[in-house]
Amino acid sequence: MAHSKARVTDGKVTYPPGVKEISDKISKEEMVRRLKMVVKTFMDMDQDSEEEKELYLNLALHLASDFFLKHPDKDVRLLVACCLADIFRIYAPEAPYTSPDKLKDIFMFITRQLKGLEDTKSAQFNRYFYLLENIAWVKSYNICFELEDSNEIFTQLYRTLFQVINNGHNQKVHMHMVDLMSSIICEGDTVSQELLDTVLVNLVPAHKNLNKQAYDLAKALLKRTAQAIEPYITNFFNQVLMLGKTSVSDLSEHVFDLILELYNIDSHLLLSVLPQLEFKLKSNDNDERLQVVKLLAKMFGAKDSELAGQNKPLWQCYLGRFNDIHVPIRLECVKFASHCLMNHPDLAKDLTEFLRVRSHDPEEAIRHDVIVSIVTAAKKDLSLVNDALLNFVKERTLDKRWRVRKEAMMGLASIYRKYSLQGEGGREASKQISWIKDKLLHIYYQNSIDDRLLVERVFAQYMVPHNLETTERMKCLYYLYATLDTNAVKALNEMWKCQNLLRHHVKDLLDLIKKPKVTPTEAHFKKLIVHILKIYPWNLPDPGKAQDFVKKLAQVLDDDERIRDQLETLVSPSCSCKQAEVCVRDITKKLGSPKQPSNPFLEMVKFLLERIAPVHIDTESISALIKQVNKSIDGTADDEEEGVPTEEAIRAGLELLKVLSFTHPVSFHSAETFESLLGCLKMDDEKVAEAALQIFKNTGSKMEESFPHIKSVLLPVLQAKAKRGPPRQAKYAIHCINAMFTNRDTHFAQIFEPLHKGLDPANLEQLITPLTTLGHLAQLAPEQFAAPLKSLVANFIVKDLLMNDRIPGKKTTKLWVPDDEVSPETLAKIQGIKLMVRWLLGVKNNQSKSGNSTLRMLTAILHSDGDLTEQGRMGKPDMSRLRLAAACALLKLAQEPCYHEIITLEQYQLCALVINDECYQVRQCFSQKLHRGLCRLRLPLEYMAVFALCAKDPVKERRAHARQCLVKNVNIRREYLKQHAAISDKLFSLLPEYVVPYTIHLLAHDPDYVKVQDIEQLKDIKEALWFVLEIIMAKNENNSHAFIRKMVENIKQTKDAQAPTDPKTNEKLYTVCDVAMHIIMSKSTTYSLESPKDPVLPTCFFTKPDKNFNNTKNYLPPEMKSFFTPGKPKSANVLGAVNKPLSSAGKQLQSKASRMETASNDDSSSNPDIEKPRGRKRGVTSSDDQDSKPKRGRKKSAANTTTAAEPEDQWDEDNRPEDEQNSPPKKGRRGRPPKSATASQETPAKGKRGRKKAAPPPEDDEEEEEEEKGEEESGVICILSSFSSVESAESTPQKRRGRPPKSAQPAAKKPA
Repeated sequence: MAHSKARVTDGKVTYPPGVKEISDKISKEEMVRRLKMVVKTFMDMDQDSEEEKELYLNLALHLASDFFLKHPDKDVRLLVACCLADIFRIYAPEAPYTSPDKLKDIFMFITRQLKGLEDTKSAQFNRYFYLLENIAWVKSYNICFELEDSNEIFTQLYRTLFQVINNGHNQKVHMHMVDLMSSIICEGDTVSQELLDTVLVNLVPAHKNLNKQAYDLAKALLKRTAQAIEPYITNFFNQVLMLGKTSVSDLSEHVFDLILELYNIDSHLLLSVLPQLEFKLKSNDNDERLQVVKLLAKMFGAKDSELAGQNKPLWQCYLGRFNDIHVPIRLECVKFASHCLMNHPDLAKDLTEFLRVRSHDPEEAIRHDVIVSIVTAAKKDLSLVNDALLNFVKERTLDKRWRVRKEAMMGLASIYRKYSLQGEGGREASKQISWIKDKLLHIYYQNSIDDRLLVERVFAQYMVPHNLETTERMKCLYYLYATLDTNAVKALNEMWKCQNLLRHHVKDLLDLIKKPKVTPTEAHFKKLIVHILKIYPWNLPDPGKAQDFVKKLAQVLDDDERIRDQLETLVSPSCSCKQAEVCVRDITKKLGSPKQPSNPFLEMVKFLLERIAPVHIDTESISALIKQVNKSIDGTADDEEEGVPTEEAIRAGLELLKVLSFTHPVSFHSAETFESLLGCLKMDDEKVAEAALQIFKNTGSKMEESFPHIKSVLLPVLQAKAKRGPPRQAKYAIHCINAMFTNRDTHFAQIFEPLHKGLDPANLEQLITPLTTLGHLAQLAPEQFAAPLKSLVANFIVKDLLMNDRIPGKKTTKLWVPDDEVSPETLAKIQGIKLMVRWLLGVKNNQSKSGNSTLRMLTAILHSDGDLTEQGRMGKPDMSRLRLAAACALLKLAQEPCYHEIITLEQYQLCALVINDECYQVRQCFSQKLHRGLCRLRLPLEYMAVFALCAKDPVKERRAHARQCLVKNVNIRREYLKQHAAISDKLFSLLPEYVVPYTIHLLAHDPDYVKVQDIEQLKDIKEALWFVLEIIMAKNENNSHAFIRKMVENIKQTKDAQAPTDPKTNEKLYTVCDVAMHIIMSKSTTYSLESPKDPVLPTCFFTKPDKNFNNTKNYLPPEMKSFFTPGKPKSANVLGAVNKPLSSAGKQLQSKASRMETASNDDSSSNPDIEKPRGRKRGVTSSDDQDSKPKRGRKKSAANTTTAAEPEDQWDEDNRPEDEQNSPPKKGRRGRPPKSATASQETPAKGKRGRKKAAPPPEDDEEEEEEEKGEEESGVICILSSFSSVESAESTPQKRRGRPPKSAQPAAKKPA
């Protein structure tokens, strides 16, 4: 080294051999040439060449002079940099430069030269690469650790490398850069914030998108140096997150983006940072919490993330944000759920409960996104979502918001199509979501037209796609129908019925428009409006605008003959599915306009066309469906593969054909179809034969002329069925002959005579079919067989059959047994009762007083508990059957005006008591029959009051069913009045408020109401009144509360027409009036206003008011006033509690209400349509009535007093029985079960969702199918005409009410 120092001191520079002095005196080219030789010399030297190191020490110092470091030529600078890099390599570990400033200058110089790496196509790129490789391999920059300005040098180096890296560089360049930078981090004592920022800035999304290679370089560097750099990263986040020192770095605002990127690069970089996020999740700043939630959503939801398992406290803290008070945070959590479910199925269990809570969130958007998240995951793979998650979507189909309901329905539909229809996921997946099809169709029971329209669209596009080939489409429909539950089947039938009804309305509109009209008359315009009103309210969305749209459509049809012709083709019964698609396409194209992309009128027309277009059913489709049924019959179908037993498939197929025969009868008109149906008639399965008979009845009107060969084969079969077939087949055979053949009288006579002569009371089992057949013959042709029928009823039915008990009944404590256990004698008696009633319904007049005799017979059966002979030989189940048959017969006769007029009040009251029968099944079946008659507007209004007695029913299910029946009937009548505003003169028979006088009168004659002032009995009266008034008073339309109050006041000014001179009877009536008055006063704030009109009271129930009689006395005992609780009545829709979307309280009622709804589904949705003169719509006012003011003041009852028990709480629901057929109560009150005990005898086992529906007597459920045709025209006419003489009807002598002791005579007349 002494020599070295000497050389240095000398200052003489020694150049390699062949290299002359390099100075500013030579040209640039020469300088480059000489420097290249120097580079070559240094390149060839190694660290062991001590002599050469000494020799060229001064040269090394010379090359570091400012002359070279600041030389203007880049080639010179590059060569000098290469030399310097080799010098650091050769002289390592001690550099020949000792001055810190010089070292800084040298390294900054080398860093600047590295910028040449950017141009990979440069001729000098290899030298730049050599420079990078050299300094990276030697780790030359590590010399700077001791310098004060080391941070500046390193930061500049990092910035340069991140700037120059690009996609032209190969893996070696990338590797050397990582080596160079990682050595500085790993071997240095510290990493400054500035240097850290230089690395991290490349992870920020904006920079990442600009230079992907810089991002990859930073990523590789961080992975290489994870352990060394982690403390500095932790410190940075600690400063920003915990201490809030955002000034420490320019990257503070990107802190959450950086955390995500660092976590994706290497989770170990954030070992100490993640706990800080848990703290941030609990921040008081909404925006800060939102940012952390968004960050963690990406971290937890990433595909390969294990964060949830590694950091469970953070995961649990994050789940807590699902319940955050800030809406955007909850929304973000819900959106994250789908990614989490798809990427981490193991976390579904943790998410389920939180998603359940959010599915009930008050915010619509959150409930909507819960559905989206679950459905998105389910569509990717059904195994990702559990049944609980799918149930959340199911619940939201009843949400209060249309957007949420729609998303839920469409989500379920798409899941169903993917896994059930298209078969993805196999049989297990299809089985898991088999409930979806039922649920989607159940939604058709909702009131909203939007829901119903969407169900129709879902059915046509997802459940049975209309674009499938005909055979495939019918196979899909066939097996779908076979696997639907009962309510879904009824909903689907109702859907087809509504579409068919709408087709008829549109056809009527077209016919009216086509009629030649010289000048538009007012009558013509009125008819047009009537048809428009039929179309819009229940068939199109947004009824407020739909009327205008339909009027516009009528105008378009009037103006455009081409559109009119296409629409006419569309609603034609012979329109094929392909024709329908063409017509719909042409009409929408014609009405559409490219200049008007948003066309509300066109959208409404599309809705209408969707509903009326026969896209599923035509003649070809029916033929394909018949072939599919035949395949099942032959055993060549894929029934087992589809998961449907062959017998069930055949039955369902025939049921489907039966329904379609109502809605598309013309499509059945082919020889092939009728021949197949003939084959079904010969099958052993009774249900199949019944369905075939009904199809013939519905479709065979033109068979005689079009298919005579079918007729000749069919007639003998029908005659044989009518004479010897099962009862139901005999019934349908008679109706087939009636509908299909012109010379029906001849055929009827051929059947009637042998059956009439062959009746043998000794052979009871052989009596049932003949009696059934004769009964229907009597109804269809009463005049043809008038004389023999009268003799048959009087002598055989009454004397030989009903008045004799030939076979002793089984001694049992049960009140009800299944159909197959009912004795033949009882079945024959039931058919005898039905025969009498059908005969009367056929005759439709009481000239021979046969109606009076029949009514006396029926009430005698009810008086005697079903044991007409009172010999005690009948079993209790048989007595229950006969009571039910008699009560239903009374209801049937009450629907005919001529018989309603002769039913006495006592008979009406006795019939009403059947709804409190001791047998559960009797109560159930009777209430269903009552409900059907009222829904069709065929039963008079007083029969709605019968439901008030259900308040005493010990079974909660029965009370709930009765309430829903009342709600539906009230809504049907109000809706009918809205659509027929001109029938104000018939308000008395339709306005629901008029049920109040009937209810008061019925309760005043309740056999349980014995002591006028008894508190317990009055409490029962109060509950029964509130049972009706709660529903009637739910809406105070046209000041109806004051109207009801006025009605009750008026009753107190009259006397009971049933016993006008009996003081006790009248006192009971006035007391019940006072109970009603107190209920009205406690539940209404508007009762004291002026009544809109003076109510009319039924004169057969109440005498005319006595002007000299002013009854202001209060008949209630003082202590009774404490039981009237102030408060508004609950509003009730048709489905009541069912439609509460975010409440779980109504869930149990859902199935019950739906069952009630579907019990009369065939009749409930279509209001009777009768043309009446239209007039100005009014409320309950009339120009003939004068308003009257209250005559006396009222004081409201005390508000803060003891509350009367609600009806729902009076009965112990925990005492439900295991067997619904146990023994009856030892002592029943006129057949009513005791409140506390009898519930255990008749209700279903606790824990079940409802009882298995009790089997009614044969034919009960479908007895009225033949009445459906013409129901809409005749239903209202019946009830309106039945009241034409209501005010002139005279009261009849009073009979004993209730169930008398056995010793009493059935028809005994006695004052109550």
